[in-house]
Amino acid sequence: MEGFIHSFESFGTKDGPGIRFVFFMQGCPLRCLYCHNPDTWNIKNYAHKMTPEEAFQEVSKVKGFIKSGGVTVSGGEPLLQPDFVLEFFKLCKQEGIHTTIDTSGFLMNDKIREVLEYTDLVLLDIKQIDPDKYKTLTAQPLEPTKGFIKFLNDIDKPVWLRYVLVPQYSDDEQDLHEWAEFASTFPIVKRVEVLPFHQMGTHKWEQLGIKYKLKHIQPASAEIIAKAEDIFKSHNLPLE
Repeated sequence: MEGFIHSFESFGTKDGPGIRFVFFMQGCPLRCLYCHNPDTWNIKNYAHKMTPEEAFQEVSKVKGFIKSGGVTVSGGEPLLQPDFVLEFFKLCKQEGIHTTIDTSGFLMNDKIREVLEYTDLVLLDIKQIDPDKYKTLTAQPLEPTKGFIKFLNDIDKPVWLRYVLVPQYSDDEQDLHEWAEFASTFPIVKRVEVLPFHQMGTHKWEQLGIKYKLKHIQPASAEIIAKAEDIFKSHNLPLE
C-alpha cells in the first residue's frame, strides 16, 4: 500500500499544536474557489509515492524536534486515502506521537471511522453555513460536513474549526452568526481560527490553466476580520 503525496514539511507550526511534521496528500473532491493548492486536486499528479513505513521513516528523522507537537496529515483531502493514513497513524501511535488530520469533512465511511480512532485532533473546515453559498464556494454540498462534525461529537473527538473569511463570499454577518451558533452547539470544539483570504495561490491557477474567479477579490481587511471574530466571540466560541 502506498500513499500519493503532494509534499511534506518537517517543521510546520500552523497545522495543529506545537511543531509538527506535515504531509500534504494528493487529491481532493472539493473545488474551492479560493484554494491556494489547486495542484493537489488531481490524485494522479503526485510528487511522492510512499508506504506508511517510508512516511514514518521521514518523521523519525526529526522525532526529537516534534516531541511537543506531532504529525499532521493535510491535503488536498487526506481522507481520500484512508488506508494509507490509517496504517501511518498506527505507526505514529505505537511511538506515542500526537496525530492530527486536516479535512473538509466531506467524506465518511467505515475506514475513515477507523482512521479517526487513531486521530488525536481534527482540524475541520466548515467554509460556509448557507448551503447554496457553500456549494458556490466548493462545488459540493454542505450536509456531509455537518454530519461529519456531528459524528466527531458522538465519539468525543477534539476539533479545531477553521473559517476562511472571503469578502463577498463568507463575510455576511447573518451567515457568520448562524455559523457560530451551529459551531457553539458542539463541546468538542476546542479552538476556532479565522483565516483571512489571500491571493498567494493565484499563480498556481495560472500555471495549471484554470480560470481563477476570485482575482478581483481583495484580501479581508482588519475591520472585516475583527467583525467576524467579535461575532464568534459573542457565541462564546474559543478563538485562537
